[in-house]
Amino acid sequence: MKLRQLRFIHEVAKQGLNISAAAQALYTSQPGISTQIRQLEEELGVRIFERSGRHISGITPAGEQILALSEEILASEERIKQTAREFSEPDRGSLSIATTHTQARYALPNIIKDFRQRYPDVVIHLQQGTPLQISEMAAKGDVDMAIATEAIELFDDLVMLPCYHWNRCILVPCDHPLQDKKELTLEAIAEYPIITYVFGFTGRSQLDRAFNSHGLNPKVVITAADTDVIKTYVRLGLGIGIIANMAYEPDLDTDLCALDASHLFSPSTTRIGLRRGAFLRQYQYDFIHAFASHLDQETVDMALRTQINAEVAAIFEDTEIPIR
Repeated sequence: MKLRQLRFIHEVAKQGLNISAAAQALYTSQPGISTQIRQLEEELGVRIFERSGRHISGITPAGEQILALSEEILASEERIKQTAREFSEPDRGSLSIATTHTQARYALPNIIKDFRQRYPDVVIHLQQGTPLQISEMAAKGDVDMAIATEAIELFDDLVMLPCYHWNRCILVPCDHPLQDKKELTLEAIAEYPIITYVFGFTGRSQLDRAFNSHGLNPKVVITAADTDVIKTYVRLGLGIGIIANMAYEPDLDTDLCALDASHLFSPSTTRIGLRRGAFLRQYQYDFIHAFASHLDQETVDMALRTQINAEVAAIFEDTEIPIR
């Protein structure tokens, strides 16, 4: 049995049983992968994959267990490599982050700027997507961490580290009638067309719950994943915007006004999602601490050792999570 063979079966399963895609991902040949898989099956005396003619059509029960064990072996191999790199090249490497547009555009720039000054030889890879997509990437180990508000809690393989609470503002042209309201209410907001986030993005579920709890059916006319797109359509007069407070920049958005709506909606929590049991290099710990100062190395390690998310929640039960 060879590590290369375990990588092959792992990649074939990851690529939806497509050997061609696995070969492309591993920079090798399709016949080479097929030969190595058959040799491994012959050595083990069991079939890992079911076949229909010359094509792989499924995973056998034995294959399911072998794949699970191979993932543990490959993860251990990667941890060994990372441990060696931590001693041989402590300030060199890469940091891959999957996140949403709002986090990448408004929450991360200054953190990344300071981090780059401290670690100029660490390459940062930012991948943007939906909360579900980025959580899947972190759960599969395709990225080092996910940063999002929604969907992370759906993945049991991810440890969820609370970073900060945030709320919303109502974005309007500065001559809008809502500017004259002494007290902003959900009823007043619901009178106007609304432009806000796509469901599943940036705390959208909290927004919907607030209106539903008051028996209101707001007229959402445009949804977008990108806050800058929401601002564009508010400027065109197509509706009022509901966005994250952090996304309003008074120095740049001089033609728009933000009305505080934190009394109308429950706060949302942005979290970092890490694969349970993951090995982190020192610069990764430092990045997490810079993003959320209450997440020191000891706390992060404690969370990574947990088995279920309820244990993680207990760690932060008495922690004062900052509000942004």
